[in-house]
Amino acid sequence: MTTAAQSKLDSVQHVREIIVVSKPAMREVVPSQKLKGELLEQLNTHSVADALRYFSGVQLKDYGGVGGIKTVNIRSMGTHHLGISYDGVQLGNAQNGQIDLGQFSLDNVEDITLYNGQKSAIFQPASDFGNAGSIYIRTKAPDFKKGENTHLRFKTQYGSSDMFRFSTLWEQKLSSTISSSVSAGFLTASGKYKFHYERKYPNGQTAWDTTAVRQNGDIHAERIEANLFGRLEQGSWQLKGYLYNSARGIPGAIVNNVWRRGERQQDLNTFVQVDYNKNIGDGFSTRWLAKYAYYNTHYVNKDTTQLPVDNRYKQQEFYLSTANVLELLPNWSASLAYDFKWNKLNADIYNFAYPTRISNLVSLATAIDYKHLKAQGSILATFIHDKTHRRGEFAGLNSSHSLSKLTPALFVNVYPFRGTFFSMRAYVKKSFRMPTFNDLYYTDMGNANLVPESALQYDAGFALNKHFEHSIIRHAEMHFDAYYNTVHDKIVAYPKGQQFRWTMLNLGKVHIKGIDVEAEADFKIGKDLIATTRAQYTYQDARDVTDAETSYYKHQIPYIPWHSGSAILGLTYKNWNLNYSFIYAGERYDEQENIIYNHMEPWYTSDLSLGVWWKVNSVLMKAHLDVNNLLGQDYEVIVNYPMPGRNYALTLSVEI
Repeated sequence: MTTAAQSKLDSVQHVREIIVVSKPAMREVVPSQKLKGELLEQLNTHSVADALRYFSGVQLKDYGGVGGIKTVNIRSMGTHHLGISYDGVQLGNAQNGQIDLGQFSLDNVEDITLYNGQKSAIFQPASDFGNAGSIYIRTKAPDFKKGENTHLRFKTQYGSSDMFRFSTLWEQKLSSTISSSVSAGFLTASGKYKFHYERKYPNGQTAWDTTAVRQNGDIHAERIEANLFGRLEQGSWQLKGYLYNSARGIPGAIVNNVWRRGERQQDLNTFVQVDYNKNIGDGFSTRWLAKYAYYNTHYVNKDTTQLPVDNRYKQQEFYLSTANVLELLPNWSASLAYDFKWNKLNADIYNFAYPTRISNLVSLATAIDYKHLKAQGSILATFIHDKTHRRGEFAGLNSSHSLSKLTPALFVNVYPFRGTFFSMRAYVKKSFRMPTFNDLYYTDMGNANLVPESALQYDAGFALNKHFEHSIIRHAEMHFDAYYNTVHDKIVAYPKGQQFRWTMLNLGKVHIKGIDVEAEADFKIGKDLIATTRAQYTYQDARDVTDAETSYYKHQIPYIPWHSGSAILGLTYKNWNLNYSFIYAGERYDEQENIIYNHMEPWYTSDLSLGVWWKVNSVLMKAHLDVNNLLGQDYEVIVNYPMPGRNYALTLSVEI
């Protein structure tokens, strides 16, 4: 080699930009909100429900404490319109339609992604096209460096309310194409915490004002999850087994100055699922999913003020899905997907219906990605058949019901300028949600004549996304969306007759207008200081327009604040990390009538965490101190369910 040639190679070389492009079927038309593992670890979050508080447009129902049930809905549509997927397969609960997100730990989660409308990539199961909003939880896949075969992590945490957590993760490389991971966790807590409780009459006089200790909020829970990951030529597969077992007290609402409740609940939730996907050549991709789930719930209420209750519910689900994508042209693709679901519910209740539901779903979708335009259109056909299996003297009450629905959707994203730093998007989508088994068949309350809730969503917005090469600001991003949703035939519980009995009816019509704003930026200050900022704001006007004759016509629906938001500030300096987070929910009402007696005050919390890491030989050590509700605010997310005041947690972890 000549000296001149050598000199040329040693100098700085400029090469043409190389762009790696995925298949159109895999690309998202509308951007999503995402929280990744690093940020999740820095925040004071220990369950999926905790993390979702930082997404715009989300309302979290939290009944308080470490073991309190936590459910979520998006843009005031209701919990039942939300699809939640765990490693690509939807979590189901045909009994009541609600997923307790507090049961899912963040110890092995890679990222959490929120989509409004639906995931706007057409290579997905048919069921995913039917949601008004979707949350995708993705667990961490093992990543081994050269020469590594085993990863171990041990994490322990102690905090307020006598809370103790222990979790472990074991990752093993089994061969050049197969690896495994086992994640296990244990949680125990007394659930006791002091709270300040005050209630006033409508005239402003104090009914009572006291400080007490929350009782019957204890929890004892174990979780274990095992995964096998495999790589194929142009494909991959994953096998997952999951088990969650818990026994908890249900502290209940504080009504008439009564602090103690006698409700207990035991849950045994387990499922096995498999995910197989493969590309065949450059023009065809296929994906197969299968799952079997078994849920066992034991509910006991020995409260002396009510009739004793001791019931067991056993729920089963079998799910099979295939999704197939064909690349028709380099910028045009189409997909066909089919899902089969079988759900069954048993219970030891007198005159129980023993319902079974069979669902068949077929979706057809197409996507175009051409120059400045991305577009996706889909239509989902849903066929559902319900059958009851009452026994003995009630066998004559058995019934059979069938339903079919077509739900279309259209998503468009335009890049009006050169480059992708600015985009404009819009979508319109129709969806529905089936009544749950409890809605239809619960003894003395269900109504087998219910029709599904239907929803129509309109959304328009824009996004700014910019990376900076030579600036203190390394990355800045902003999303803005304005939307209008309508929900018809909303299913509500309605009192009938005497003795405070209820039934389920299709009464509700809700019109929802809102704005979501999200912004984030990353800064590098000097050599070692990195700052990350994230903020979101939501405005929602969700009005009940069911009946002009009612006293609450056009009133804000319960528990939906007009204004809410959150902010995160994180500072990383060498091996230290300081994180501050702020969450705000504005005024709202706990009943249909927006009167002073039903008014709930705004609440906000500030959380602070300090972390440090260090290495001992090849062992990584981490320590975290969390202070939640730093200012000790007294607040309630749900009326009469006081939340904890200032509380603490210390976490230590070891990674080998």
